[in-house]
Amino acid sequence: MILTKLAYKSLLNRRASVLLTLFTIAISVMLLLSIERIRMDAKTSFSNTISGTDLIVGARTGDIQLLLSSVFRIGYANNGVSWQSYQYIAAQRGVKWSIPISLGDSHKGQAVLGTSRDYFTHYRFGKKQTLSFQQGHAFEHLNQVVLGSDVASRLGYTLGDKIVISHGMGNTSFHHHKDNPFTVIGILNATGTPVDKTLHIPLAAIDLIHGGSHSANDEHNEHNEHDEHDENNNLIGEPSQITAFLMGFDSPLYTLQIRRNINQYKKEPLLAIMPTVTLKELWQMLAIVEKVLLLFSGVVILVSLLGMLTTLLANLNQRRRELAILRSVGARPWQLFTLISMESLFTTLLGCLVGCGLYYGVMLISSSYLQSHAGISVNIAMLSYYELTLIGVIMAAGFIIGLIPATRAYFYSLSDGMSIKT
Repeated sequence: MILTKLAYKSLLNRRASVLLTLFTIAISVMLLLSIERIRMDAKTSFSNTISGTDLIVGARTGDIQLLLSSVFRIGYANNGVSWQSYQYIAAQRGVKWSIPISLGDSHKGQAVLGTSRDYFTHYRFGKKQTLSFQQGHAFEHLNQVVLGSDVASRLGYTLGDKIVISHGMGNTSFHHHKDNPFTVIGILNATGTPVDKTLHIPLAAIDLIHGGSHSANDEHNEHNEHDEHDENNNLIGEPSQITAFLMGFDSPLYTLQIRRNINQYKKEPLLAIMPTVTLKELWQMLAIVEKVLLLFSGVVILVSLLGMLTTLLANLNQRRRELAILRSVGARPWQLFTLISMESLFTTLLGCLVGCGLYYGVMLISSSYLQSHAGISVNIAMLSYYELTLIGVIMAAGFIIGLIPATRAYFYSLSDGMSIKT
């Protein structure tokens, strides 16, 4: 009890250097917990880039290649899916919804996605979150386009602006469809997924700009004579083929059954993948990112503890007269050892507590930014067992580090301390 009070008062007496050490440990703990939480949540969010979709169907290729082309807009689909096959599969028993998608065009390096209005209803990301509109609404006519949030902010588009689509993906566009400009009718809220970097147009407009017999504006006028059902059908049209399609089912049993049937489809070679499974496989290929983050976390803590050791040893040299006086009034060597050890333990404990507070503050402040700009849905909750274990390791390491100056103090002699010149 006496040693505890003495350690407390000693820390107060050296509060400037103690606060510096405490702050260093707190920042390290905050960084470690933040990196670990972002690492884990990034993995979860990556797996939830697309959620609520049971199957993605495309031409037969590799699982990851199909996922990259249809969800991440990376790479190219060598072949498409015939419209007849899509209609046949979409009409199977147990299919709750299906969304055809067509890729291959772009606008200033951003992918253009041809799809149906169901895309805005059934597409899910994150924890089965729905797409929502920052401005405007879903397209209603062939000459309308819905922008992802990143496209709108980066290119400075607002509702009513005219956009010209180019043939070809990315920066390799070689033909501009100037005869069929599109009007911005909606801008989506940020999702942190490839949706933000995508322009969405009606599926029928894809065929139209690639050689349709009449312009999108003519089609727009014709729509005034149709009811809503016919209008939605006209937005889809009957393309010769599509890039891929997304499917949702009434039951997981239907998912497995229809997936097997699609992979054995005789009329054309097709591939059906379960996006959640394929996303996990893709993340395993990116495991090096996880290892780098773990390494960075370890280096941060190591530097912090070495900094504490340096501070303790520097302070110990300045405290040799203090320790000598304690020895002169009857303090035993083991008591000096315990005193120094307790001081380092208290400093580490306080640093961890302050670091946890800073961690929660940073997570609360940055959670919305990480969701909208990086697609990482941060889960702000109580520290997990793993995170508590990390803090326990830091505490143990701090205590062990404190044993080094404590051992030196143990061997300091009274005469050595008293002989220090002021």
